[in-house]
Amino acid sequence: MQTLTALVFDDFETLDLYGVIEMFGRLPEHYRIQFASLSGGIIHNQHNVTLTTTAIDNLEYATDILLVIGGQSTRQLVNDKQFLQALTYLAKNADWILSVCTGSALLAKAGLLDGKQATSNKRAWQWVISQSSQVNWVAQARWVVDGKFYTSSGVSAGMDMALGFIADRHGLDIARQVAYDIEYRWNEDSLQDEFYQ
Repeated sequence: MQTLTALVFDDFETLDLYGVIEMFGRLPEHYRIQFASLSGGIIHNQHNVTLTTTAIDNLEYATDILLVIGGQSTRQLVNDKQFLQALTYLAKNADWILSVCTGSALLAKAGLLDGKQATSNKRAWQWVISQSSQVNWVAQARWVVDGKFYTSSGVSAGMDMALGFIADRHGLDIARQVAYDIEYRWNEDSLQDEFYQ
């Protein structure tokens, strides 16, 4: 059993989080899920979704998989030293780090993607890549894998990445079954990126 820790913050992007959680939540025999924030308590997002979180220091389980999501507040969080330190702590102790959308900007600003290949949301591309020149940014990709890092493009791409991760760990048939069970048309090819221009 591995623990996925979703690191959340106010104004997170709804589908960044819940799209990925839907995929992993379909495999409760393999994954448990916990929601973390800097201080714990209730987090609110732009769609008026509220989520109860645990402070990072009080998490019940060690983090095997870290999920880093995006949202409008990433624009402020890239300059929040306390947040970046907490992100670095979680990432360095995790076996795997998955990011969705502008979550990769946070990883990049923390220096965690230095020398790595990564991607991000095409709608916010110039802002994201401006966070670090030490990252080998891949513009045309639905998701990118480099070592223990899985980074995905914008919003819905997180679901494709999550299924890609599941396929890598448990086989293609399992990932396809998860997609079938939720009637989701999975883009299995990480390089097939129709939103690249």
